[in-house]
Amino acid sequence: MFEKKEKLTLVVLSGDLDKVMASYIIASGAAAAGMEVVMFFTFWGLKAIQRDGVFTGKGLFGRMLGVMNRGGLNAIGPSRLNMGGMGRWMFKLMMKQKGVTQLPELRQAAIDLGVKLMPCQMSMDVMEINCDHLIAETTEPVGVATMLEHAKESSIQFFI
Repeated sequence: MFEKKEKLTLVVLSGDLDKVMASYIIASGAAAAGMEVVMFFTFWGLKAIQRDGVFTGKGLFGRMLGVMNRGGLNAIGPSRLNMGGMGRWMFKLMMKQKGVTQLPELRQAAIDLGVKLMPCQMSMDVMEINCDHLIAETTEPVGVATMLEHAKESSIQFFI
């Protein structure tokens, strides 16, 4: 008899270092436990799947947003006490001193374990982000209906 694989859907709204880190840890843990995992990245969460050092935007506001909101894992800071980048530096140093896996390695582990990284098409349109701005391992952009289809089939859903 065919056994149905358990599923997890994560909606990643935040682009904060601590929240993105938690998202990738949960996703990797679930995938390592044999679950099928889908991560849906929307608005600020898109920073977690953007390539480093790429500026986005076509229009004036889109370019302004791209400059103020650089994506990529090396540009994101903690949700509290970032202090103009000082918090990001301290957080990364403390994680390294404690032997905690860094965010790029966590993301790669999730990818290697087969976690699907789905960018939100509407958020990309609003924020003037195109597929060239994202890492190669993402799926084609999808809408909320696709995310809801996965969430409906999932035994666990998180919104981070």
